[in-house]
Amino acid sequence: MRRLFLALDLPDNLRDGLMALPEGLGIGREVEEENLHLTLAFLDAQPDHILEPLHDGLTTVQQPQVRLQLTGLELWGGRQPSTLVMLAERVPELIHLQEKLAHLVRVAGVDLPRRRFKPHVTLVRFQRGLPPEAQARLAAFMAAEGGASLPLAEAESFSIYQSTLTADGPLYEALATYPLQPV
Repeated sequence: MRRLFLALDLPDNLRDGLMALPEGLGIGREVEEENLHLTLAFLDAQPDHILEPLHDGLTTVQQPQVRLQLTGLELWGGRQPSTLVMLAERVPELIHLQEKLAHLVRVAGVDLPRRRFKPHVTLVRFQRGLPPEAQARLAAFMAAEGGASLPLAEAESFSIYQSTLTADGPLYEALATYPLQPV
């Protein structure tokens, strides 16, 4: 069994901007630059035999490159935040690509739950039960940086990744990358 997900590969200029955002926050575990991505479908643990039909379906995708406008930071996890994310605008080409890939995942035999797609990039993960001083620091950070925005960029590909959980955080390995069509 492999933990798999499909993700939009982020252009280098966005990666640089994303890495600069949480500088100085000083709490939580920042996502490593090479692990930054925008998840399109999380497949969870899957048997190896779904990889071939999934790959065959993904090679047929003929979609345009995706315009990425990343604007606004959010804390996810409720009263005890677990993640800091940056939101991506729900542009038509992104929504269409996500829906197409979800369909191909289901055709390949994966029981993919139907959830509202909220495009985002995870920047920092927090341990549960942040002490009051860390919560205050996080609140100040959000007040100052919550409206951050990065320059418009174009995503040129998406990949299927394998995620391996380790004590130091997840390790992501791209198993295959699929180009998007220039606009």
